[in-house]
Amino acid sequence: MAIGMAEIPMAFILAGLAAYTVLAGADFGAGLWTLLAGGGPASRAKIRDHARHAMGPVWEANHVWLIFVLVVCWTAYPVVFGSIMSTLAIPVFLAAVGIILRGASYALRGQLEAARGQHPIENVFALSSILTPFALGTVVGAIASGRVPVGNAAGDPVTSWLNPTSVVIGGLAVATGGYLAAVYLAADAHRLGERTLEVDFRARALGSGLCAGGLALAALAVVRSDAAALFHGLTSDGGIAAVGVSAAAGLTTLFLVWRRRFGPARASAALAVAAIVAGWALAQRPRVLPGLTIDQAAASRSSLLATIIAVACGAILLVPSLLLLFRLVLRGHLDPAAAPGATVPAAPHAPRKRQTHLLAAFAAATFLVGTGATVLADAGWARALGVICLFACALSTFALVTAEPDPSREAMPPRNRG
Repeated sequence: MAIGMAEIPMAFILAGLAAYTVLAGADFGAGLWTLLAGGGPASRAKIRDHARHAMGPVWEANHVWLIFVLVVCWTAYPVVFGSIMSTLAIPVFLAAVGIILRGASYALRGQLEAARGQHPIENVFALSSILTPFALGTVVGAIASGRVPVGNAAGDPVTSWLNPTSVVIGGLAVATGGYLAAVYLAADAHRLGERTLEVDFRARALGSGLCAGGLALAALAVVRSDAAALFHGLTSDGGIAAVGVSAAAGLTTLFLVWRRRFGPARASAALAVAAIVAGWALAQRPRVLPGLTIDQAAASRSSLLATIIAVACGAILLVPSLLLLFRLVLRGHLDPAAAPGATVPAAPHAPRKRQTHLLAAFAAATFLVGTGATVLADAGWARALGVICLFACALSTFALVTAEPDPSREAMPPRNRG
């Protein structure tokens, strides 16, 4: 199917939801493991400290994606935003309370290293890390099962989100968060040389992966009986393809974790979870709410155009910044302290001069093409191409500004000017 202008902001929303599910979901999962610490070779204190330090540099940045999704939704699809927020006010409020309690308890925990109130604060952090993804999962379940009608508070305030589909998707959100966190934390422990933590989180990753997979199969069975239209979309055309990708990526992750290939396991675990979001979108397309398609829900042409241009321009700053942050985290540059015997990754080789020039030319070309196509073109496909070019410009610019300096040049003695 061709992508029109009305669908481009929806593509932004889905990309933001996928990023929030993969990144913030892992942070929520880290909170889950602080509650379930112990029972393995690592002590409860080491489990909690490892989870807390691993998420420290990125826990606030991940909520950027949730804010991004909300802003694009209320700007590009105001009727959809109003209908969802009014009917699902209770789970949205619970998710907001969970985010606030989680942030406050995380900040307080850092000031109570040896105080008597440390354990209650840790429990608040852990429980809010379960409450928030569950509440957000029930919101997704309510939308996906068609229980949010168009209109201001037109749906039932309780049964719209407390129903079989919503509850099982809320549970799946908690389980996938724990699964992602276990994979990521095992990889961090491996990088730090923490053998005991690596073994502990490897076992947790394998166990939670099997649990998440089993719950996903159970969710399909529940959806089949409770939301027939959604089940049909998930088992046909693009929906079944996304479900297959998620299943294959999940099995690949288990194999990689078993072989202690934690780097590739990060990517396959993220793909498995992101494919679920894609499958949901493909199962519902082009319907957003009952009786309302994307084209019908879209704002005016000028609002859509302004949203697309604002997102594309903002991505030039946001995407390189976030990529730089995650690059520093994954390479251990933001670790609090290197553990004894930890393996320090070697610095990558700098790109050759010719490659740097080609990358700079590519960044300039994609910026010009992307700006021109996004601002001047009328066709939806041309604007979509412009957005892709601007994202390519952001990525190539990031590669340029974060490239390591050439060690051979730094070692050269200064020329004699005499």
